[in-house]
Amino acid sequence: MDYKQYITLNSDRRFGKPIIIRTRITVFDVLNWLANGMTINEIIEDFPELNETQIKACLFYAADNKLNIIFKLNREINS
Repeated sequence: MDYKQYITLNSDRRFGKPIIIRTRITVFDVLNWLANGMTINEIIEDFPELNETQIKACLFYAADNKLNIIFKLNREINS
């Protein structure tokens, strides 16, 4: 999957965190929801502006950027 079709970085939105295009939802938001046990369908129910492909794009982004994401998540969790 080419996650770059769904994920963008913009320093003017959400402090430059990777976000899903045409939303203010970050990759980290989606990963956190998944890590806390939400299913893809539950996320879509709560955030109907998202679809399964966008959520999976977040996972591909995370896999491609795993070390950077781990460090950022740790900082967010510990702050």
